[in-house]
Amino acid sequence: MKKKVLLLGSGELGKEVVIALQRLGQHVVAVDAYPGAPAMQVAHECEVIDMLDGDALDAVVAKHAPDIIVPEVESIRTERFYDYEGQGIQVVPSAKAAQFTMNRRAIRDLAAQDLGLKTAPYRYATSLEALREGAAAVGMPCVVKPLMSSSGKGQSVIRSAADIEAAWQYGLDGSRGDLAEMIVEAFIDFDYEITLLTLTQADGNTLFCPPIGHRQERGDYQESWQPAAMEPALLMEAERMAAEVTSALGGCGIWGVEFFIQSGQEGEPGTVYFSELSPRPHDTGMVTLAGTQNFSEFELHARAILGLPVAEIAHHRNGASAVVLAPEGATAGVPFFSGLAAAAAVPKSDIRLFGKPALRPHRRMGVALAYGTVSDGVEGLVAQAKEVAGHIVVSAESVGANGVEAV
Repeated sequence: MKKKVLLLGSGELGKEVVIALQRLGQHVVAVDAYPGAPAMQVAHECEVIDMLDGDALDAVVAKHAPDIIVPEVESIRTERFYDYEGQGIQVVPSAKAAQFTMNRRAIRDLAAQDLGLKTAPYRYATSLEALREGAAAVGMPCVVKPLMSSSGKGQSVIRSAADIEAAWQYGLDGSRGDLAEMIVEAFIDFDYEITLLTLTQADGNTLFCPPIGHRQERGDYQESWQPAAMEPALLMEAERMAAEVTSALGGCGIWGVEFFIQSGQEGEPGTVYFSELSPRPHDTGMVTLAGTQNFSEFELHARAILGLPVAEIAHHRNGASAVVLAPEGATAGVPFFSGLAAAAAVPKSDIRLFGKPALRPHRRMGVALAYGTVSDGVEGLVAQAKEVAGHIVVSAESVGANGVEAV
């Protein structure tokens, strides 16, 4: 087997997918909107285009004639995927899945209205006035997100009417693509949130990774841990919901399905709320790079893409991840990392630096990993991962008389 894979989106998650596919002997062409993206650094070929330009996307597909198209970001002219499937090209997980999940309206309506899954009350807004009406309808505090965005971009919390105008503008600034629309949803008083990595396969055998807990800040994950402690009945309900929504979308691959969990009180069963879904490896799932499973989420995705069966997902050890961020005051420049020796000296830890070619405030530049036995508490592993990340200082570099120096 040797397939040509066109990867649309070449960030850090895509980079690990490329590595996993190459280890299985496949040929990968990495595409993104800027040169030198992380996945381009390890792919066989690369292209720089605006993936919201349908003609440019068509041209790249025609040029490379891929067997498989793997979308890794939201800002793609996804309606073209149906034409590609018609040409006999495999779209991962499917054209329908990519089209629905790249837009929060489509996936939320599918989950809540078509499948009847429990979600937070929500409204849509295409104007500032509609946002005011939506916030009043669902109640404050409420969460505002662009219909197309990732990694928390454009997401904010409205706590009073005074926050609405700023939330609208922040959402527009963080929106990907050309869609100026927001979803406003009621704030769920949850006890914890999880990502349930769900593997759908060509043989119909859907598998689940142990649940991943995570903490967010500015709408983006800061730490994740696996497994997340969870009541068995609530985990079973999350698995049922994940299987239902992925089945409705169709196709093969790894899915990051996010849930809010309210634990039961005094004998009550608790509640699972469907939140979001990504039809690809999830950023919180980078914890699987710590060897928590027999296959990382990226290796699972690669196998499912290629139709290679996975008989089981085995939990090998507990783990945690913590992000390495550019500082708040980061300015444009080539990234420079210091403190790596101190970070590497922490026992039972690892580091992944993504190779992003430029800095901006709070940009995710790497991830620190910690691991232990299945009996090691994840709280201690999170602290260990944060310790590793804390040793790494990200700055811009300059070239002086003594070589490369941080500035």
